[in-house]
Order: sequence, then structure tokens, then C-alpha cells
Amino acid sequence: MKVLVVGTGGPLAQGVALQLKARGHEVMGMDRRPWTDAPKGIPTFNVDIRKRAAEDVFRTQLPECVVHMATVNALTAGGEERARINVGGTRAVFEHSVGHGVKHVVFVGRHTYYGAGVDSPLYHTEDEPPHGIGEFPELADLVAADLFAANALWREPRLCTTVLRLVYTLGPSRQGTLASFLKGRRVPMVLGYDPLFQFLEEGDAVHAIVHAAEQRVKGIFNVAGPSPVPLSSIIRYTDRIPVPLPEPVLVRLFGRFGFPKLPRGAIEHIKYPIVVDGRAFKRVTGFQFQVDEVETLRRFREIASVDFK
Repeated sequence: MKVLVVGTGGPLAQGVALQLKARGHEVMGMDRRPWTDAPKGIPTFNVDIRKRAAEDVFRTQLPECVVHMATVNALTAGGEERARINVGGTRAVFEHSVGHGVKHVVFVGRHTYYGAGVDSPLYHTEDEPPHGIGEFPELADLVAADLFAANALWREPRLCTTVLRLVYTLGPSRQGTLASFLKGRRVPMVLGYDPLFQFLEEGDAVHAIVHAAEQRVKGIFNVAGPSPVPLSSIIRYTDRIPVPLPEPVLVRLFGRFGFPKLPRGAIEHIKYPIVVDGRAFKRVTGFQFQVDEVETLRRFREIASVDFK
């Protein structure tokens, strides 16, 4: 199978490209950020998915499958430019795919799009649309990209579309939402709250995305792994120190005194859990995580200990 992975400037997408190549697929990468140590067997195109040069890649290379991982999830990134990348880039991926005969598109989103709130369901299922905009307006462009991809299921019925809503990841890249939150020695919590967090070891997340690409599953799927873990336990298991603070105080401290820089809307995500039901993806693909929650945290603790040296 000929696969184009969009977003290979990021470590998770690089892992997907490498594993697809190792499994015998013909793999290409695309990102406006360079993949400086890409192996010779994986040609890369340093272009912006929204530019004409990106369509030329689709037209000349004719991939059968496109794995779209080029959304910007960092909430500290510039709002307008991030929105243009996320929404405009996702639209371009689907337009180019339809226009140039791609058979399968995998859109890799996040479980956080469901939104966190006091009245949220205990388990979010795929039947529930993302509601993250209400309390967390900074998620609006990411939710819009997810909805655009999901709408392709009926808008482009001849195109096999897979929408993955992936839980947090932790691993050797030390990148991602949860890893960034754990970067400092002291990690803030909202006084009186200790939400459950779901996460996958990065290698397991890569396996899940490769499963979806190879098996050409159609639909929307939550991708989860081990049992969720209380935030306070995650902090302690990774040798950090939890710092519970009243919400008004914590909001003023974001980005100061070593605390992570987060937008105001993020406060809901460290108050209330977002727990997804991943059984449908496991049933359809046979996916099973290999690294449990304790081992994932242990590995991350060892890798991230360099942050304090």
C-alpha cells in the first residue's frame, strides 16, 4: 500500500511512517517542518498542506492512503494561524484526496474534543459529538477539523474515512499535552479536584494508527488504552509534586513560577475527567495496548528526569 503521512515533522507521525515502512508499505512524508533524519526509504516533501505544492504531491505520487496528523494541538500556538492550519489543512487533505483518487483517509484527532464539564458522561462514546467549544473556546478550530473529517463519512461515501479520537500520549518524545503539563517539577491542580486521565504509551498510539490504516476501517473511533489514572497519582508516579491551589489563584499563575502556560479554558480539563469508551475500536481492529499505565509512567519518569538535571 502506498501511504502518505501528513505531519511528519512531529515524532508521533514519524513513528507511524517508520512502522508502516517496516511492515512493507511504500511510505512518504509531508510537512512544512523538516524531518531531518528521515531514512532514505521514506521520501519527504517539505510543503505546507494548504499550498499548491501539496496538491502536486497528491497528483504525482497518487497515494492510496493518507494519514492526516498535521493538526496543531499546542494551545499556546497563535490562535488565527493555528485555526488556518487545522481547519484549512484538513479541508485540503480531503479535497486533494477526493480529487486524486485516494481510497482511505485517517484523521487523527484527540479525545479532549468531547470537552470536560461537571455534567459530562462517565464514558464518552463515538455517538456523542465533540462539545469542547463551550467551556474551552481555544479548542474551536480542532473541533471544527474533527467535524469536517467526520462529515466526510456521508459527504464522500466512496472515500473510506477513519476518524480517531486518541487519548493523551506519553513517551520518549516528551511531547504532547500531558507531557507538557508534567514538564515542571511542581504540577498544578485545582484544589478539591482530582480527575481521571487516560493515556497511551507512544508506541501503542503508533500501533493503533497503523492498525486503522492497514485495516481500512470506516467510521469514528475512540482509541484508549489502560485504565484511567487520577491526576495526583500521575504526578507522583513521575516524581513531580502536586500543588493544589484555589481556582482563582491557579488561573493567575498559569505560565508563571514554573507552572505550565495554559489558556483559561484549560482549567476544566484539570477539574473534570474526559474518559472515553474505546471498545468499538478494539472490536473492529483487534487492537490491544502493550504497555500498561504503571509501566508507561515509569518509562516517562526515567526519560523526563533529564528535565531536572
